[in-house]
Amino acid sequence: MSVNQYNRREFLKLTSQGAAALTLSGLINSLSAKSSYTPKFHHAAKAKSVVFLYMSGGVSHVDSFDPKPILREMHGQPMPMKLARTQFDQVGNILGSYWDYKKYGESGIEMTDLFPHIAEQADDLAVIRSLTVEFSEHAQGNFFMHSGFPFLGHPSVGAWVTYGIGSENKNLPGYIVLQTDTAGPPHGGVSLYGNAFLPATTGGSIFKISGSQAVPNIQPSRLKHEQRKALDIIKNLDKGFADRTAAADAVMASVENAETAYLMQEAVPELTDISDEPDGILELYGVNDPTVGKSEYARQCLMARRLVERGVRFIELSCCPRVNNVQKANPWDQHSDIETGHASMAHQVDQPIAALIKDLKQRGLLDETLLVFTGEFGRNPFAQMSNVIGRDHNPQGFSAWLAGGGIKGGAIYGATDEFGYHAIDKISNIYELWATVLHMVGIDHEALTFQYGGRNLRLTDVHGKVWHEIIT
Repeated sequence: MSVNQYNRREFLKLTSQGAAALTLSGLINSLSAKSSYTPKFHHAAKAKSVVFLYMSGGVSHVDSFDPKPILREMHGQPMPMKLARTQFDQVGNILGSYWDYKKYGESGIEMTDLFPHIAEQADDLAVIRSLTVEFSEHAQGNFFMHSGFPFLGHPSVGAWVTYGIGSENKNLPGYIVLQTDTAGPPHGGVSLYGNAFLPATTGGSIFKISGSQAVPNIQPSRLKHEQRKALDIIKNLDKGFADRTAAADAVMASVENAETAYLMQEAVPELTDISDEPDGILELYGVNDPTVGKSEYARQCLMARRLVERGVRFIELSCCPRVNNVQKANPWDQHSDIETGHASMAHQVDQPIAALIKDLKQRGLLDETLLVFTGEFGRNPFAQMSNVIGRDHNPQGFSAWLAGGGIKGGAIYGATDEFGYHAIDKISNIYELWATVLHMVGIDHEALTFQYGGRNLRLTDVHGKVWHEIIT
C-alpha cells in the first residue's frame, strides 16, 4: 500500500483518472508510455519474420555443410599443423567423416548426406562456412550466440528484433520460443531468451506445444467481461503510478504484457489446434513419425509456419531431447560415437526443417520469412583422444545457413582451410550474422540502440557488418 500523502487537488486528479479508465479503456491504450511495439524501421524490410533453428551442442560442419575429402584420405594420421587448445585438450588423430558428400541442386553446393532432406533444398540456402566465435564452452557459447555476450544480462536477438520492429499480431507475443515435452532450453536456461534491460514485452514467451496447455493458465475464459473491467482498473492505476516515476516504460511494459495475456486466451488454443491441417501436411513434416524426438520437432516446425502466418516476428525452435527421462541440453555434443549421435539428431530435425522450407515456399511465405540454422560452434576435424570416435568443440571455423527473406539461394560465403579447422576466407562472426538478420527485417544494426548504464547498447556491441554478398 502507498504511504504517500496527497492533498485534495492531487486526490481529485487521481480519482478522476480512475473514472475515465472505466469508460475510456481504448483511450488509456493511447496514453501509455512509449510502446515497445513501436516499429523503428530504418529501411524497407525484405523479411517480416525470423525463424531461428538453434542446434544446441555444436553440429559438426565437416560432417555436414563443409565436407573435407582430405579427412578420409588422412584418416588416423596426426594433424600436420600446430593445434590450439581444445575444450578438454584430449587430441587424437584425423577423423574421416562417416557421411558421403556430393553436389546438390543446380547451384552444386557440396554437402554430406547427414541432412539429405535439407540438402535437397540447396538452391534455397546460403551456406556460411567461415563463422567463428570466442568461446568453446556450451553455456558461454549459447549466451554469446543469442546475445553477443557470454553471460547473463543482455537481451536475446529475439528481444532485439521485437524491440526493433514490433509485432503484427496484438493477440500474440512478438517473440515466441517453441518447446515440447522432450525439448527444453540449452545450457544457460531460459535467460537465453530474456529481454534484460529492454522492455518486458520483448522477452521470449515459451510455448510448450506438446501438452494440453501451451502456456500455463492461458485458456478461453468464461469471465472475460470481469477480466476486462479488472484490467482496465489496474491499467489506470499503473498509468497513474507511471506518471510519477522515472521507470514509466517498465511499468507500462508490464501493462502491455497483461493485455497480451488477456488476448492470448483465445489466440493460443486456436494456434495450437492443428486438427485443421491436412493429412498431407502432417505427413510432409513428420508429425506422426514413430520417433518421438522427430514427431515433436516436426510439430515445432509446423507451429513455426502457423506463427509466421499470424505475424509473429521471431520464432525460436528447441531441439533438446530427453534420454531415459533426463534432459540433454546440448544434444549435438558428441565427444564420443559421433556417428550414432549425429545420425540420431539429424533424423529428428532434417525432414521437419526441409518441410518448413517447402511449405513456406508453396504458400508464398518463404520470400518474407528468414530462416537461420546454427549452433554455438562447430567440431574439430580430429578425434577426441586416439581411442574415441567423437569430436571436441571447434570455435575457430564452422558453418551456418540462412534461407528465405531476401537471401540468395544456392550461395556459399567464406571458407575454412582444407581440414575444416580454421576459417580462412571472409572470416565471420556472430555480430555479422545478427547485423545481416537485422538488415533483412528493416533495421540498421548500428542505429538500433537502447540506453542503459549510461551507454547506448546494441545487439552487435561495437562490431558487425552486413553480408551484402548473400542478399538479393
